[in-house]
Amino acid sequence: MRKPYRAVGIAIVVLILSLTAAPAFTQSCALCYTQAASSGSRMIQALKSGILILVLPPTLGSIGMIFVVYRKRNQVRRTDCDGESVQDW
Repeated sequence: MRKPYRAVGIAIVVLILSLTAAPAFTQSCALCYTQAASSGSRMIQALKSGILILVLPPTLGSIGMIFVVYRKRNQVRRTDCDGESVQDW
């Protein structure tokens, strides 16, 4: 009987977090907005390229970490006869 209450509680928490995060997305730098709006097509393309360059390394790092964790998920620690733990990394 606790599982339905837990699911409802998680749903309420997710709803509250999603509603409180909305005002954060509406904030933007006024200077950045005016500069982007008054710039030409070359500046807009440079801004898009800069955003891509800033987003790409963390994304690739996260994908790499997920890949490593996925590959190592079945390895467990084993003990030798000394009682020391050994890892096969």
